[in-house]
Amino acid sequence: MKLTFMTLGCPNWDLDTICRRGQEYGYDGVDFRGYLDTLDITLLPLFTTHAAATLRRLNDAGLEVSAISSSIQVCVAEKGKENLEEARRTIDTARALNCTNVRIFGSGDLSTNTREELAATGSGCIESILALDGAHSLHWLFETHDLWVKASDCRLLLESIPDPAFGAIWDMGHTYRIGGEAPKDTFAALKGRVGYTHIKDAVYEPGHPLAMEDGWRYVLPAPVRCPWRSRLGC
Repeated sequence: MKLTFMTLGCPNWDLDTICRRGQEYGYDGVDFRGYLDTLDITLLPLFTTHAAATLRRLNDAGLEVSAISSSIQVCVAEKGKENLEEARRTIDTARALNCTNVRIFGSGDLSTNTREELAATGSGCIESILALDGAHSLHWLFETHDLWVKASDCRLLLESIPDPAFGAIWDMGHTYRIGGEAPKDTFAALKGRVGYTHIKDAVYEPGHPLAMEDGWRYVLPAPVRCPWRSRLGC
């Protein structure tokens, strides 16, 4: 098993710090969810025109790029064009960084659509992404997140697209704490479609200086500890 860390948990670290700390803490890789003050790394020269040099620096520190965590929201119909544009950029960036995993969100609005309608929108968007040049060299992973924290709901999308290039990210904190699913039930529902997992040490402690608005904080190694930008929509 390989362990990686996400840059969302260390938003002030530059590449040198990422390499140094990642090596020091014994990680195997980095999941890029933003870099410094930019959330979408596909817009930064460090990960596009200079990607080869960036990858060398990471590899020299014993790190690989385990994933690019995108902002793609496949169940939001009005974001269709935006989703495809980001997917095209992500394909190029992921290939340049020798990365195969891409995190995508579901999202959507249950006040105006049924879950089945949102799943149909998501399926259409994912099919369009998979039709892009180079898309099948990557693994597009739908996170148990936002409206889709229950694996039983995620199955609406997973079963509609059996393509092995599409799978799931299992965020264990979401499915258990928010979704109310036992881990064994989540694992069974995802039926071998899990690309990788997100694991957080979450504690309800409203008085803690790093607690978010609802009192939850995330416990990370001391030098990494910092408030996450947001719990939902991260």
